[in-house]
Amino acid sequence: MQIDLIETFLDLMETRSFNRTAERLNITQSTVSHRVKALEAQFNRKLFTRNKGGTVPTASGLRFLDHAKALQRQWHEATRAVENAGTYERSMRLGIQHDLAEAFAGQWLLAIRTELPATSIYMEADYSSQMNRDLAAGDLDLAILYTPHYLPDLHYERIGEMTYTLVATTAKTVGELLPENYIQAVYSPAFDRAHRLALPQLSAAPLASGQNIAITGLLKTLGGAAYVTGGTALRLEGESAAFPVADAPTIQQAVYAATSIRTRHAHQHRRIIGAMQDLLGPPG
Repeated sequence: MQIDLIETFLDLMETRSFNRTAERLNITQSTVSHRVKALEAQFNRKLFTRNKGGTVPTASGLRFLDHAKALQRQWHEATRAVENAGTYERSMRLGIQHDLAEAFAGQWLLAIRTELPATSIYMEADYSSQMNRDLAAGDLDLAILYTPHYLPDLHYERIGEMTYTLVATTAKTVGELLPENYIQAVYSPAFDRAHRLALPQLSAAPLASGQNIAITGLLKTLGGAAYVTGGTALRLEGESAAFPVADAPTIQQAVYAATSIRTRHAHQHRRIIGAMQDLLGPPG
């Protein structure tokens, strides 16, 4: 497989510019042209047309797009399987939402290693948008995330929930909260919508973050109020650093497992998803 041709084609489909693709791939514009011509020669079809308005994919180019993405993903999977497993039977690259990693990474990996001792594991914490892209490109085998994008060839299933609790350093009720001292949590679009419905008067705060560990640090340093994970709320209360706001609603954030459609029933994927599901408990 000439993966350079495929990746150049995919980048050009994004940029619609031979010059921009050359810059992004750190190659010359003539190399981009050569690769596109080589791919077109294999199909005996034009994949792009160039005019004053820029570079436009032809009907053949558009039809090839999904196949090119699949080829790129399969190449990355094959490369990892050959290069990274070492003496292990297989390798897996896992993505996990930042807040889930903070709460469960150790327990999750312990369960995976126990269930799949012959599998080497690489794990990285990230945000949903990037993990969706990495899954689509084949750079991840499985991800546990907050926001599905329902991309072609990807499978999503809801596996549980994370509970977020409103805590404050001084205020004891919602009525006592001051917007100027509020730290707005934006953990996902769904969380943001639920927050705006529950507490619209606090949805235009001067400070916001999308990561539990960052919000916890801001609370300890600046004071105020914010939504944090249930586990963090208990820890802050135990440290007398912040306390739950008695009349504030909790907000439930749905958690999803995402895989390729081809591997959604694979033995190792089901074990890995099941391990996280056990930690989260059943969906509410």
